[in-house]
Order: sequence, then structure tokens, then C-alpha cells
Amino acid sequence: MTVSARPVNEATETANHGLVDMRRGGRALGGSHLYEGERLVTGWHSHDLHQIEYALSGVVEVETAAAHYLLPPRQAAWIPAGLDHRTTLNSAVRTVAVLFDPGLIPGPGDRARILAVPPLIREMMVYSLRWPIARPEPDAVSSDFFRTLGHLVADAIEDETPLSLPVSADPIVAAAMAYTRGHLAGVTVGEVGRAIGVSERTLRRQFHATVGISWRTYLLQARMLRAMALLPGTGASVLEVSAAVGFDSVSAFARTFAQHCGETPSSYRRRVSSAPPLAGRSPG
Repeated sequence: MTVSARPVNEATETANHGLVDMRRGGRALGGSHLYEGERLVTGWHSHDLHQIEYALSGVVEVETAAAHYLLPPRQAAWIPAGLDHRTTLNSAVRTVAVLFDPGLIPGPGDRARILAVPPLIREMMVYSLRWPIARPEPDAVSSDFFRTLGHLVADAIEDETPLSLPVSADPIVAAAMAYTRGHLAGVTVGEVGRAIGVSERTLRRQFHATVGISWRTYLLQARMLRAMALLPGTGASVLEVSAAVGFDSVSAFARTFAQHCGETPSSYRRRVSSAPPLAGRSPG
């Protein structure tokens, strides 16, 4: 997912990269890739390998034809082989990607997923950096390692985290969604309508008819997902996060967050941030 990315000032979001050969002609059954850097945006592309990517820091967004997924720090994105996707790696992102030959994980291959991975998988993903995916030949030790990790990942896929937003092929609704996500701090449906050139009534009606939820519900879901990314991923206070996602008071934000996520913003931050960041290893 990260190999095909280019700096945002060079990448075009509408470009179609097609099938990206992560192995670069090699024959490894599994391998890894570490990305550390500034904001990157990929074009639409796919791989012939399954991929699980763990966000050590920063926020990663994955878009498929079915949904827009948010990957907060300390969680992982599962992207099956052959699935077309577009990825945004936001500022100061640090991710570890592990890629598997489809024969190692014959499990779910229909859509992307966000996983709350257990500590063992996180540690193994970091350890896997000693075996880059682009190495020319496999060996018995690495093949056994990735086969074992593949079994663990297949089990983890069963515990999916609901961190996604609907997407739409309708140009009006898609534009409304993009504008909404970019202005969470204080956006209104009237402002969205003016920005994309339709009436508020038309936007409300078309939004619900296309994705089955109201624009207001979409806005709330987008705000909660953004808050889940900001709370553990930045040094911002709960007050600052609540303002960044459009709440006038901390109490209203905390109440809504608890209703949506099952815990308070503070307890969520403590839980997700409890484990120290994993130390990366240099490939090779």
C-alpha cells in the first residue's frame, strides 16, 4: 500500500496504478515494508498479495469501492489481494506493512477491514522488518515465520473494528462527503450545499437515497472516527479534540463519544495509548 505512494505534491488521486508488484519479481511468500514520512496519497491500485498494515503513529485512510476506512494509531488495516484501493497517509505517519502470498492466508478476501490486533501480532509485524518483501528469494525460516503470522492474522480478522464510512459513486454525494470530512470543525448542510452547488433540500434527499443514512448521521460518524484518530495520535487535550471535530462543549463531546464508542474519550485514550510505540527495525 505504501510502496506505490508518492509525495502528495507529485501524486494524483485520480491516477490508476493498476496492479503493483510489491515483490518486484521476487518469490518470497511473505515480507514487510516500513514507511516513515510526510503526507502521501496513492492512486487506485491493487496487489497480488494480502496485506496487513499497522499504524505506529499518524492516521491512515483507506478507500475502496465499498467504504472509506480510518486507521487510527495502534490498529491495523487488512487489505486482501486483488482489492482496488486508494490510500492517504497523513502527516508524520509511521506504518509497518506485512504482505502475504494468498496461499498463506486463504481466509476473507472480499473487503478491507480494520483490526484491533493483539500484542503478539504487533511484535511479530515489527520483527518481520528483517525480511523485506522485495528480497529476491525465500528461505525456510522466513517462510515458516510468515506462515505462522498468517494463521494469527486470520484469527484476528474475525474481530473487526467498525471504523468505516459509506462511500458513493454519485458525484453530488461524493463531493458532499469529501467537503464534510474536510470541514468537521463547523460544517453545516447549507454550507456543503453551497460549496457543491446544490440546494440543501436536494442534498438531504439525494444523500439519504444514495447511502441510506442522513447527512447528519454521516457527519456524526465522521466526527467520531476523526476523534478516535486524534485522541491517541496527538498531544491535543480532550477539549482541543472536541473543538477540532465540531463540538461546542467537552461534556457534549464526551457524552456523544461514549454513546458511539462505549467509553469516555479519556478512557479510550488511556486504553489505546497504554502500550508504548513499537520500535522499528531497519530492513535487511
